[in-house]
Amino acid sequence: MILELKHLKKYYATQKAVDDISFSVERGSIFGLLGPNGAGKTTLLRMITGIFYPDSGEIIFDGKTFNPLKDIEHIGYMPEERGLYKKMKIGEQALYLAQLKGLGKADANRMLKEWFEKLEMESWWNKKVEDLSKGMQQKLQFVTTVLHRPKLVILDEPFSGLDPVNSNVIKDEIFNLAKGGSTIIFSTHRMEQVEEICDHIVLVNKGQKILDGTVKEVKQQFKENLFQVGLNEAPAENTNAIFEVVGRQRDKTLVVKINEGYTSNDVLNHFLQSGRSIHSFNEILPSLNDIFINLVEGTPTARQFQTVTA
Repeated sequence: MILELKHLKKYYATQKAVDDISFSVERGSIFGLLGPNGAGKTTLLRMITGIFYPDSGEIIFDGKTFNPLKDIEHIGYMPEERGLYKKMKIGEQALYLAQLKGLGKADANRMLKEWFEKLEMESWWNKKVEDLSKGMQQKLQFVTTVLHRPKLVILDEPFSGLDPVNSNVIKDEIFNLAKGGSTIIFSTHRMEQVEEICDHIVLVNKGQKILDGTVKEVKQQFKENLFQVGLNEAPAENTNAIFEVVGRQRDKTLVVKINEGYTSNDVLNHFLQSGRSIHSFNEILPSLNDIFINLVEGTPTARQFQTVTA
């Protein structure tokens, strides 16, 4: 594990911003830290980066107790709020930030030239930050975050302000960083990106962890025995002993919910024995967006939830 949080707590007056949260992050993984506004995500990230100290609990980084003064050079943090100097030229600012992370001027200059070329930023070198669009500023902030090849990269809403093309560019670079050995903690409100990018997720709400597992495990945990069945001829009836038809589509595709005690094979056999031809059969898994809303809003699904363990 590159990172372990053990019973972290951080209180502000009467507010429990982080209330006894524990989880671990595997080395080389892309890890999603999720939660609604005010859930405690930013406080967690600031403790992981040494900006805040926990009131109690322990942070283990790379196998040892976290020491902000020494370990911060191995961490790259891109906050949601842009931390760039608006009046400073792009190249000078990037060089300055790289040297703060311990890179020599020559190495920093060479590596920046490579990144600027890769992300088509060469013409920006002598521009000021205030002359860049929000998306361009986000690309610059991403480069300054990962330039020193940190062991742990923390990205808070990294796609904010980016158009679809540049979002794909940054997404590809996130995958490349993970392949190269960096660990990514990825915080966002966009669940479709989490499903596409993350290996493992943690969901926090009101300062507490309410979900912890791989994306695959979480989706399996919340599935509702729904299947999509494409037929040459759809039956007229909506219910039988095996399943209930809960949706119909114009192309004779049914959405069925399997009754307790039966399996998908029973559904297939039912239609085959009735003489109908099946041209598609797919399980419908809930989206992370639906799971997120159910858990955060405290629906019956949320109240019945038990933490998934890897």
